[in-house]
Amino acid sequence: MFRIEIIPHTLRFRQPAGTSRGVYREHRVWYVLLRNRADPSHIGIGECAPLPGLSCDYNDRYAETLSHFCRIMEEQQQPDSELLRNHPSILFGLETALRHYQQRSWQLWDTPFSCGEEGITINGLIWMGDYPSMLQQIESALAKGFHCVKMKIGAIDFEKELALLRIIRSRYAATEVEMRVDVNGAFSRSDAAAKLERLAKLEIHSIEQPIRAGQWQEMTRLCASSPLPVALDEELIGISDPGEKRRLLEAIRPHYIILKPSLHGGISGCSEWITLAESLHIGWWITSALESNIGLNSIAQWSATLGNPLPQGLGTGTLYSNNIPLPLEIRGDRLWFHPGGFFPEITDRFFPDIDDEHFS
Repeated sequence: MFRIEIIPHTLRFRQPAGTSRGVYREHRVWYVLLRNRADPSHIGIGECAPLPGLSCDYNDRYAETLSHFCRIMEEQQQPDSELLRNHPSILFGLETALRHYQQRSWQLWDTPFSCGEEGITINGLIWMGDYPSMLQQIESALAKGFHCVKMKIGAIDFEKELALLRIIRSRYAATEVEMRVDVNGAFSRSDAAAKLERLAKLEIHSIEQPIRAGQWQEMTRLCASSPLPVALDEELIGISDPGEKRRLLEAIRPHYIILKPSLHGGISGCSEWITLAESLHIGWWITSALESNIGLNSIAQWSATLGNPLPQGLGTGTLYSNNIPLPLEIRGDRLWFHPGGFFPEITDRFFPDIDDEHFS
């Protein structure tokens, strides 16, 4: 039997992270800690990391809601995935805390990644900013050896964004460096098609959420006529019923869906999306959603079980100045896990009465 403790924490970005929805400077998260009543050293930790203005389950009463569902899980000794369908960030935190509790290790699944034998190929992420800062990020990503670059666009002048993408394509063919763009719904219905035509000339791999979510008819038209593959992200947020998930995918027919467990139903909900997508011959990949290393590790460990060869979006662990240290490392364009490796300095401040061996 376990009880649950809730540990709030504010993550601070090393540098402001810009998107078309605004700029992130800090991120409030809640760690859920499962502790065995008979053996307090037997623990499991998960992360609930909603994003204000984006997560369907975030509001001013989030901490109270989390506490309510933790009490229910204490009674049932497992998360109720049906009850939590509309609370994806809470479900993700609770189901991954239980996985850690059961495994007694950050090696949450048995894979070559978890054993430190293989890395997961990831994309290099270019955050929105002014032209010089975005150019610097591009130069850094290419110098580090990323072969897939994802650039967030829609906040500065479109001509400048095209110029940045042209720099990459002038140096590397599409077979050498894959370019993805993430619009976060910033294009208007009137100019989206024309912008997609211009982006297609640069051999873009895919464009993520070109127009804002909720415009199924217009998104269906774009997906059918687009000269480059369209991926859905925000469109999936708040869609939790399996029947509604199928209706969305059958109606819009995107080329890809991008799945973030904290936003799209936890691991169980994302697994539903994957099964539906594959039945409709729709591609997919996994992305983190600004979690700390606790959540990032859970997503990466799960992602490694899926065998998807596409670059995943799992490179956000270096964003924070006060992250929780776990044995995750980005080398080149791959994320690696080091079994047995751990650096306890910061973690001791958050979980001071837990033996270091339980973080191995």
